[in-house]
Amino acid sequence: MLDPVLSWFNGLNQPFIPKKVWLQCQLALAEGLTNAIRHAHKGLPTEAPIDIEVTVFPTSLEMRIWDQGPPFDLEQRLPDMQQKADEQAIGGRGIAILQKIADQLSYTRTEDNRNCLLVVKSFEREEEGNKV
Repeated sequence: MLDPVLSWFNGLNQPFIPKKVWLQCQLALAEGLTNAIRHAHKGLPTEAPIDIEVTVFPTSLEMRIWDQGPPFDLEQRLPDMQQKADEQAIGGRGIAILQKIADQLSYTRTEDNRNCLLVVKSFEREEEGNKV
């Protein structure tokens, strides 16, 4: 499921978005989607939808990933996850990576009983080969 999503995401790239920022957002999208699949949707039917929305603004990029898993209090868990993040581990660092990349990060329960992961990344625009 990840490859088609990343292919779709790459179609949204704009020349004014710095390459480093784009790659960070690509990683954040991959981590967010992987977390939704592995954790939020664990035990749910494979047909349970995960919705993704990406909005490109002149100086920021917003990504929203909606899942249908149980509620999860990200704010409460962040301090514990930062302390427990094992640099050598293969998994378990997704939220720490998201927090490091994002300028704004939230995971909230919506009125339709879904969860929305919001990742906002701000940047300074690049113009045709010149940094602004």
